[in-house]
Amino acid sequence: MDRLLITGGLGFIGSNFVQNRLKNYPDSNIVNLDSVSYGANLQNHATAVDNPRYRFVKCDIRDAEKVMGLIAHADMIVNFAAETHVDRSISNPLPFLESNVIGTHTLLEAARKSKVKKFVQISTDEVYGSASGGVSFDEASVMNPSSPYAASKASADLFVKAYHKTYGLPIVILRCTNNFGPHQSPEKFIPKVIICSLLGKQVPVYGDGSQVRDWVYVEDFCNAINLAIEHGSSGTIYNVSAGNELPNLEVAKKILTLLGKRSDLIHFVEDRPGHDIGYSINSHEIREKLGWRPKRSFQTALAQTVAWYEKNESWWRPLMNEKILSPTPWKENW
Repeated sequence: MDRLLITGGLGFIGSNFVQNRLKNYPDSNIVNLDSVSYGANLQNHATAVDNPRYRFVKCDIRDAEKVMGLIAHADMIVNFAAETHVDRSISNPLPFLESNVIGTHTLLEAARKSKVKKFVQISTDEVYGSASGGVSFDEASVMNPSSPYAASKASADLFVKAYHKTYGLPIVILRCTNNFGPHQSPEKFIPKVIICSLLGKQVPVYGDGSQVRDWVYVEDFCNAINLAIEHGSSGTIYNVSAGNELPNLEVAKKILTLLGKRSDLIHFVEDRPGHDIGYSINSHEIREKLGWRPKRSFQTALAQTVAWYEKNESWWRPLMNEKILSPTPWKENW
């Protein structure tokens, strides 16, 4: 039996991964460490709480003593815990420094002392910065983050790499494109478009909507994480992308079409500062070395996601507030 410590397992990707791992790896035991901050939702682990191979512990990853006690009983760590919303990082960068950098360092120190078998860092394609003119970044590309969020994730990646080089800590870093799917916060683009459409409200789109993002269904990313845990080479960075590079405006229109809504619900709003025009990464390494491939087309996964939000209003309705529906949330005093 392997023993995984998952941090941030009540968040969007983390909770989907917990479900995926419990379902597909019957020899895995999971301890889920989460501080239950704004990005977490206790409903996200409702189907796992009765599983004898699962345990939840409320804890901040900066609590060195408690973290050390938990890691001492773990074989591997998968670090999802992070402040992730770019708009929030613009209005207040400090929590991103504290959680994403200092919190990651706390985990690394505990992992080093406990001699864990593998430390898996969940990162982002945003560490590379904006891609334009046909550029697509690979794992050797120089990091050039634009937002405070991206800068905090790049800093965390550097600490993870340093602990591998300096202390020999076995690590893997996964840099993924934009995830979407069930249980994603209404603050994020695709859920926000879906929910605004369902409520008959204007759908805010930054600038002219030409910003390009590469979308990957969360279940496909969870499969990539499992491959990295089982077969990833220590010290390696793996980019994960599905090849679904689409302008935000086109994604919004696809959602409106799936919901039978008019495109004139779209409302263009003032762009946020430092908004990257596009992200593009090459995932050749994980495809060739680990055999990963996305299992769903974008259109199929998007339809499944829209259907989930239609059927699960009881999940997202309590999370709604005026700040989430604000057309320019980066201006808000979060």
